[in-house]
Amino acid sequence: MGIGLNVKDSSIHDIKVHEGPEMSEMTTEILEQNLAKIVLVRLKGGKSLRGRLKGFDQHLNLVLEETEDTTNPESMKKLGLIIVRGDNVVLISPPPR
Repeated sequence: MGIGLNVKDSSIHDIKVHEGPEMSEMTTEILEQNLAKIVLVRLKGGKSLRGRLKGFDQHLNLVLEETEDTTNPESMKKLGLIIVRGDNVVLISPPPR
């Protein structure tokens, strides 16, 4: 939902208010470009995962395969195919271009 706001003598001309967990088109495009690629995911609580991005939805729920828990580099755990709830995602890092 967008709300227009006109303020005299201000650089603010338009304020967009978004309801719900909508993803931007740019976010969707970046994730689509990185399907089947290895991504790094940081979760709330500090856990880090590395896995192949198999799918995602508008809530940022992620399907990762060949996933490893990389929180402790000295003892990485293989997790295989997992679904990460979008509410827990803090950061997704695609591979370098």
